[in-house]
Amino acid sequence: MVRRNDERRAALVDAAIEVLAREGARGLTFRAVDTEAGVPNGTASNYFANRDDLLTQAGARVYERYQPDEATVARTNTADRDRETYAQLMRELVDRVASFRTGYLALLELRLEATRRPELRKLLTERVRADVEANVAYHERSGLPGDTTAVRLLILTLNWLIVEQLTLPDLYSPEERDALVTAAVERIVGGAGPEGG
Repeated sequence: MVRRNDERRAALVDAAIEVLAREGARGLTFRAVDTEAGVPNGTASNYFANRDDLLTQAGARVYERYQPDEATVARTNTADRDRETYAQLMRELVDRVASFRTGYLALLELRLEATRRPELRKLLTERVRADVEANVAYHERSGLPGDTTAVRLLILTLNWLIVEQLTLPDLYSPEERDALVTAAVERIVGGAGPEGG
């Protein structure tokens, strides 16, 4: 039995993310992943049952890498509960997601591939739904202003802003992007209190 090293598996999945972002889903092969990871040919095939398994694990790894660190979570938990704090949290979120450019581009590739692969679509739908619901639940516990619809609308709005930033980086300056995030929070959340509105 092949010894499956967790560190090597993570390196292979990270390599798959880079290949997805650079070459698209059609360019994601075990050989391409092996080359990107700098391991002997045939290594990836020992760690993943098939290409779908590799695609799925790449998507899960992106979400794992997007999780904020403990210091950010602690600071967030003790921050004020007003719209300006909310806007600051959203600006930081956009920066964190955009700073892992290849991760987000890989997710876009996975979403496109999911239109052709029902099983991948099912898995991504479950993963994204779980992520949205986790954000809604956090929001409800946090006491931040706005209701659950506002959370969902901000997710949709900020996701497209991130797409624009990553695919057309010169469209908005960092200052314009920050102003758009602030405006999105102010307009979507409005004067609603933590219970909704």
